[in-house]
Amino acid sequence: QVQLVESGGGLVQAGGSLRLSCSASGSIFSINSMGWFRQAPGNQRELVAAITSGEGTTYADSVKGRFTISMGNAKNTVYLQMNSLKPEDTAVYYCNAHIEMYGMDYWGKGTLVTVSS
Repeated sequence: QVQLVESGGGLVQAGGSLRLSCSASGSIFSINSMGWFRQAPGNQRELVAAITSGEGTTYADSVKGRFTISMGNAKNTVYLQMNSLKPEDTAVYYCNAHIEMYGMDYWGKGTLVTVSS
């Protein structure tokens, strides 16, 4: 079992920045990758960025060059630095942890990011 707790969401004006944090506990040694997904009203949940245990990263095209995902030294925390935010970035952001061995995905409860124009 893995528990994920997100923090750092809020309201920001377009062009501003926010940093999201996700702290994992439980069977963290089994985690192969962690990532951030988002879901806007009426839309499907979509991948924003992900990072593997070897710190390889992947990003959605819509956030490349603006968002940066990183992992803390203890490998149980993942951050999402979001710069040059746009109103279309408004969504609930969910932290995800993936364990390949069991084909399991764990999710946080989500944190709301609102970007005003």
